[in-house]
Amino acid sequence: MKAVLMVGHGSRDAEGNDQVRQFIENLKLQLDSSLLMETCFLEFESPNVNQGIDACVQQGASHVVVIPIMLLPAGHSKIHIPAAIDEAKEKYPHVRFTYGRPIGIHEETLEICQTRLEEIGENVHEPDPDTAIVFLGRGGSDPDANSDLYKITRLLWEKLNYKIIEPAFMGVTDPLVREGVERCIKLGAKKIIILPYFLFTGILINRLEDVVKELEQTYPEHEFKLAGYFGFHPGLQTVLKDRIDEALQGEVKMNCDTCQYRINAMEFIDHHHHHDHDHGHGHHHHHHHDHDHHHSHGNEVQKAK
Repeated sequence: MKAVLMVGHGSRDAEGNDQVRQFIENLKLQLDSSLLMETCFLEFESPNVNQGIDACVQQGASHVVVIPIMLLPAGHSKIHIPAAIDEAKEKYPHVRFTYGRPIGIHEETLEICQTRLEEIGENVHEPDPDTAIVFLGRGGSDPDANSDLYKITRLLWEKLNYKIIEPAFMGVTDPLVREGVERCIKLGAKKIIILPYFLFTGILINRLEDVVKELEQTYPEHEFKLAGYFGFHPGLQTVLKDRIDEALQGEVKMNCDTCQYRINAMEFIDHHHHHDHDHGHGHHHHHHHDHDHHHSHGNEVQKAK
């Protein structure tokens, strides 16, 4: 039997964890009914990845496909999940494991962003010239993930007709959201839309609502709008279904199993995870992943202009 183990990030906000579970329940309906589907989380919520793998094997899975529900490839998807898979391979030598890709750079994520802008009344093809977008990522210490946010910002700029789309982060690295807003104002924007590049609700989304209120008080002559996070958008189902299908077919364009960078990096990782995820990913993974974890994603995105 084949099993698909979906790995959510996990949140201190129970609503965010419930959204992940509900999303996967909806996704199940689009997949082969013979597949066993399980959900687990990296932290703040149970079951964890090891327990999720155990559950799959205990129910008779001979092939477990592990899919990270992560927007960008960073420490979790590069190191922590593969480490759990490595442990499982030793524990269950008779079981085959395939590790899928994170969501990464995918045309559907740009479509989702466009939808969220249209929902708040934006005409994305003929926007007001005084309107700017702050494209907001979680932020972390992995240069790879942070630079991907810049790439997606540019792809969004190519797809839409806004003159100003500025990348920013919620934590860990610069520019932070307020700096992104200040840049937009200096460039002449009168209305600023904050577009969060987040999958589900959680502590950071709740905090972002407070940030917007503070910005309205700091800049009373400017208009601010907060667009919605990804949530239950059908495009997200499409992306994850793609990631599941390619993993089941053995077409994953990654080489985690043989990645010397990851194996060596494990020496430097704190397995106890004492960082504060509310402020972003506080990992200090200063190793360079010079392999094809994400370099093959580019051909999925087509310039839409």
